[in-house]
Amino acid sequence: MSVPHAPTRNWNSPNVITGIRMLLTPLCFWLVVSGGEAGAARWWGAVLFIVAISTDWVDGFLARRNNQVTDLGKLLDPIADKLLTGAALVSLSLLSELPWWVTIIILVREIGVTVDRLVRANSHVVIAAAWMGKLKTLVQAVAISLALLPLESLWGSWIVPVDVVLMSLAVVLTVLSGLDYVRTAVASRTRPSPQA
Repeated sequence: MSVPHAPTRNWNSPNVITGIRMLLTPLCFWLVVSGGEAGAARWWGAVLFIVAISTDWVDGFLARRNNQVTDLGKLLDPIADKLLTGAALVSLSLLSELPWWVTIIILVREIGVTVDRLVRANSHVVIAAAWMGKLKTLVQAVAISLALLPLESLWGSWIVPVDVVLMSLAVVLTVLSGLDYVRTAVASRTRPSPQA
């Protein structure tokens, strides 16, 4: 005779960590913008972004290890990432350190996917992140972290083309993963497949 497993609670430690990441977003944005090109607040904002975006790995690891994967977590985790990275991109554009077209392309993709996730969630359909979306998130995190850190004042201008390459790769992956999401979402109206 098998013993039924207790349902996984939505507000477990991985989901709380995700919630904290969402709450840190406005603070990170304010620190970067108020810090300008290389002020102390800018450094704190960059470090806070790196710490916050790193918790994405932590909550995912805890959820899998402790068998605490929930539909709420699958929904909130990518939304938290999009809020954090989106706020960071807007702050960089406001400081004229990142072209607005880059920020707009990334935001359009992320907002579109997020809206689709919310619509599907209302229909009790949850689309988890796929490998291309995860790779896109990783490259975005690295590129944005490098852009937020005012390293040019310490190491010289050679760091700029490095970040340009990384940010360009992030844009390409953002577009490709968005197209992949649309393709699979359209093809899986009756049987959704995991996407990012």
